Amino acid sequence: MPTARLEAFLLAVPFLLAFSTAAVAAEGQGEAERTTVFVGTYTGSGSRGIYRFDFDPATGAVSKAKLAAETTSPSFLAIHPTRRFLYAVGEVDSFKGKKGGGVSAFAIDGKTGDLTPLNAQSSGGAGPCHLVVDKAGKNVLAANYGGGSAVVLPIAQDGTLQAHTSFAQHVGSSVNPARQKEPHAHSVNLDPANRFAVVADLGLDKMLVYKFDPASGTITPNDPPAAALAPGAGPRHFAFHPSGKYAYTINELNSTATVWSYDADQGVLTEIQTVATLPDDFKGTNYPADVHVHPSGKFVYGSNRGHDSIVGYSVDAASGKLTVVGHQGKGIKNPRHFGIDPSGKFVLVANQDNDGILVFRIDSTSGALSPTGHSVQVSKPVCVQFWTPAD
Repeated sequence: MPTARLEAFLLAVPFLLAFSTAAVAAEGQGEAERTTVFVGTYTGSGSRGIYRFDFDPATGAVSKAKLAAETTSPSFLAIHPTRRFLYAVGEVDSFKGKKGGGVSAFAIDGKTGDLTPLNAQSSGGAGPCHLVVDKAGKNVLAANYGGGSAVVLPIAQDGTLQAHTSFAQHVGSSVNPARQKEPHAHSVNLDPANRFAVVADLGLDKMLVYKFDPASGTITPNDPPAAALAPGAGPRHFAFHPSGKYAYTINELNSTATVWSYDADQGVLTEIQTVATLPDDFKGTNYPADVHVHPSGKFVYGSNRGHDSIVGYSVDAASGKLTVVGHQGKGIKNPRHFGIDPSGKFVLVANQDNDGILVFRIDSTSGALSPTGHSVQVSKPVCVQFWTPAD
């Protein structure tokens, strides 16, 4: 090589190396930022199972939805802590010819987000409608609405589900003759320490608390075994505050949200406030469905079916109490579950009755929601879960 060209090449090497390093870093950053949203649905009227779409956490933009796995009425989903497996309830009354619903396990393809069925187990009761994976990744806990019970299913190392190791049948009733003649477990959540499981039972007007042992996969009644709500409240979904000091229940039958203080050592909930989910001037029928706490702990959101809105609350950091921020209803119709993306910038709302998922931006100061114009079509969407590839 001529001397002049050699000198020019040597001078260019640092810039070429810098460019190459930056390109690799950018490629790695883009991969890390790629987010998939899995959607649980009710099948039978257009949906065939679990769907997925790409979500841009920078802009809120979404891609078209694709079928990820065929399965019957996977109304609620949960993702394993390793991000390698996904679990879904089958909200049905019969499983393999016997009374009860099912819980299915899927392996997640780390490159495409496609799902491969692994196996399924009975939930032990009819109509399972909610589930979580414990923080150790050893068990799935599910709530059976029709059966009025809670169940624990161990997870094997390959992600498959084992037969249940613990089952808790609820007993009793409450004051609403149409909805509370018997127990209806509607959700199950684990506290931040993975020591206690809290089950909202709509039929009993109680938050049942269980001691949870992830090693043995068992739940046993706590002492006291439950925290009671107002008669006819109908507790449905529940969420802990990131601090672990407070928790929130959304009540389906009286359109309220209840604030609890939480004793993490004893697993005891104590009611400190109950607030309306509706504006004062609304007179129609309404059934709240879901509740989530913003990752910052500054805001709480709930879904209203009837008023067709997401209610936002600000959280008092000293007490955990709520103050209404406002209601966002643009384009919303019968919102079931909704999800706050991990960055805390957006809310994705699953509209069961108009076959769409809407994206709203969160104001980081006020907590108010504003439409982004982004949406994705999925038939009868019920649940949204965010996923990023495993490291």
